[in-house]
Amino acid sequence: MDQTASWAQRALALLIDWTASVLVVIGFIGLDGYSNDPAASLYILGVFVLESTLFTAFLGGSFGKLVCRLRVVNVDGSGRPLSLLNCLLRQVMVALVIPPLVFRPDGRGLHDMVTKSATMTLASLQGRR
Repeated sequence: MDQTASWAQRALALLIDWTASVLVVIGFIGLDGYSNDPAASLYILGVFVLESTLFTAFLGGSFGKLVCRLRVVNVDGSGRPLSLLNCLLRQVMVALVIPPLVFRPDGRGLHDMVTKSATMTLASLQGRR
């Protein structure tokens, strides 16, 4: 398998995803609602999981990963994208925080091992062809 994306690249993508999720929630409930609603952080988490699941299933990566030129790929060598269910499972595990912190020497976290996925740079994927 090619080298996976660095932790710095993944962290930047996560920061972009989280910031986008915050902005979406503020857009829906307003700045006042965001500041005063105790459930605002749950809304953000829900938007993050929904966005990253759908974007990964249909575009190959979350909004942040696409901006950072990263892609989530199936490691079975088929070239097929992850199923919607695997994307949802993967993102719920990321939301639990601990699975991404348990990882193999190749950089794949527990969430990747369970869903048979890996986060790769677009450059490394294009180099395969």
